[in-house]
Amino acid sequence: MFERWGRTMVRRRWWVIGLAAALLAFGGIWGTRVFGSLTTGGFDDPAGQSSRAAARAEATLGRTGNDAVVLYTSPSATVDDPAFQRAVTQTLQALPHDVVTRTVTYWSTGSPTLVSHDRHATYAVLTLAGDDEAQRGDALDRIEDELAAPGLRTQVGGPTTVDRDIRERVAADIAFAETISIPVLLVLLVVVFGSVAAASLPLALGGLAILGAFTALRGMTYLTDVSVFSVNVVTILGLGLAIDYGLFMVGRFREEIARGLGVEDAVARTMATAGRTVAVSGVTVAVSLAGLLIFPMAFLRSMGLGGLSAVVVAMVAALTVLPALLAVLGPRVEALSVRRLLRRPPTAAPQVEVAHGFWYRLAHSIMRRPVVYATGVLTVLLLAAAPFLRVEFGGIDPRVLPTGTESRVVSETVDRDFVRNGQVPIEAIVTSPGRAGGRAGLERYVDAVRTVDGVSGAEVTGRSGDVARVTIMYDGDPISPRSRNLVSRIRAVPAPPGGEALVGGQTAQLADQLDAVGRLLPWMALIIGGAGFVLLFLAFGSVVLPIKAIVMNILSLGASFGALVLIFQDGHLSGLLDFTSTGTLEATQPILVLAVVFGLSMDYEVFLMSRIREEYDRTGDNTAAVAVGLQRSGRIITSAALLILVVIGLFSVSGITFIKLIGVAMLIAVLVDATIVRALLVPATMRLLGNANWWAPAPLRRFYARHGLREGDDAPPRTPDTRPAPSRTTAN
Repeated sequence: MFERWGRTMVRRRWWVIGLAAALLAFGGIWGTRVFGSLTTGGFDDPAGQSSRAAARAEATLGRTGNDAVVLYTSPSATVDDPAFQRAVTQTLQALPHDVVTRTVTYWSTGSPTLVSHDRHATYAVLTLAGDDEAQRGDALDRIEDELAAPGLRTQVGGPTTVDRDIRERVAADIAFAETISIPVLLVLLVVVFGSVAAASLPLALGGLAILGAFTALRGMTYLTDVSVFSVNVVTILGLGLAIDYGLFMVGRFREEIARGLGVEDAVARTMATAGRTVAVSGVTVAVSLAGLLIFPMAFLRSMGLGGLSAVVVAMVAALTVLPALLAVLGPRVEALSVRRLLRRPPTAAPQVEVAHGFWYRLAHSIMRRPVVYATGVLTVLLLAAAPFLRVEFGGIDPRVLPTGTESRVVSETVDRDFVRNGQVPIEAIVTSPGRAGGRAGLERYVDAVRTVDGVSGAEVTGRSGDVARVTIMYDGDPISPRSRNLVSRIRAVPAPPGGEALVGGQTAQLADQLDAVGRLLPWMALIIGGAGFVLLFLAFGSVVLPIKAIVMNILSLGASFGALVLIFQDGHLSGLLDFTSTGTLEATQPILVLAVVFGLSMDYEVFLMSRIREEYDRTGDNTAAVAVGLQRSGRIITSAALLILVVIGLFSVSGITFIKLIGVAMLIAVLVDATIVRALLVPATMRLLGNANWWAPAPLRRFYARHGLREGDDAPPRTPDTRPAPSRTTAN
């Protein structure tokens, strides 16, 4: 099938290239406008109690969102001075009422929570017009210049401001990363490929993958909310997989040309071998990312949608546009060669002896002492993963922004100089039917809440009919485990007779998010693990290899997650990486890393095993197959890892802490997987397992012989000899 497809792409190459150019232009014009349609929220569970509390409050009490917080400070005057009051109130009264629908100040409420401890500062809370985040952001832009009060220092913060700052920083980080990474990648690709013509092909695929995914995302924004952070995943996966697939397919094409095949036959053979591998890899990575779609949080679903878009476009482009370009270039793929400058010999034919290659010698060195290598690597990986056993999960607050950002400064000032958590209280939306009985039941409920350990105050701050808002104050970090435990204790307080109490607020939203993650994470693991097992079996006809691959991926992820605890939870390297540690890890980020890294690890696994399986089918010698397979894929895998590390590394210097976390986690996981795991642990374990690597029960062997994703001209796979592997360690 893949060989026939390759020949079709050769014959239709100009049509394919023309269509790709048209799609590229459309994506550049229409798809890149996706940034204006993205959101920054989406971390809460829509079905959680906190979300239901917010919906009921808005339906019965009206929307009273703390969209913007305006901090007014005077070094000399206090809020008790008439001039201070006049400056603030007159400024706020002049704001257009169709933009600011509600204003809360110290002078309109008398609430001491709105005054600093030294009384030299106060803040006003504004509710902005708009049904969604984008509209409220536009409203803030309209009035921001009008918020300055004469004679007072004015600073603007609040959720809408924080969201806008995060969105702008993400866009700036992406522009910076792409500006720096593309030239660096081009130079490295030229070094890896040895020619400018060959090096340009993966970059062309990457551009097509990114713009195609942006176009798909913009279309999705008309159907659902899509997080602004999904563009980071699109960029990483679009470039990363395009480089992986380009390296693998261009490398194979050059081998076939060196073998003496004509252009059409070389493309057909490349598609039958490397093209098949790319298809298996793409589907495997896509299934891993599809596991994110089961979560109710819009953030994770957006990451899944963005990642799927990038993977599918990169895979389709690699199977259509790339063979068409190779057909056009033919031997000119070596054009603008820099091999003489690099003192590198021309590409050798596959028949050339590989026994003197670095990876071949390394594989045999490992397989002479497999127990030593396997034990050593496993010990290192398990020790690296150990810190994750004490992980503490938390949420997102303004501290994800760089130090000095005005919206973050406002949040830190209010938290430090005012009543603690005045802007992020726990809120209970209480339904208490009946007039006299309802009021008494509500009062008993408030009194009971006040007695809960950890509550510093509770009062009714709004009422409409049978529904009331109870604002609950507490002392502690809103995203800490202690505060989440407080939410659980408040939820345990009985509601008024015949009524209901829904507990919400930022801390409650985080508690609901963690509950949803804990409930659905096993299902995600089952989806990506089960699908990965099936796909690898269909590709290689073994039930042992898929299990080994899953275990290897878990080890790579474990080392990465352990490093996250040390770096981001404990705060080590916070100065070097320029972020503020909150003592926790945001819970959705490891899940995202799990999906992306699991897919990339499977990508490398498929590349390596395809060459090993090809050699094993030819010789039946497991030891020689591992050595030859590693020799022919080791340089490609490490080159691909190096290039994707450049992309990921630039995102690890993002100004947004959790984007930085994703970059660092992926950087560590890919580095560990492409070096320690694939280069050392895989050869050691395959030597220990011997021919059992290729074992499958007889019914599954027959199924694979009929339905397996083998190369079209391969003979049916040999039945593995499960006797102990021979003691020799070199190929004859």
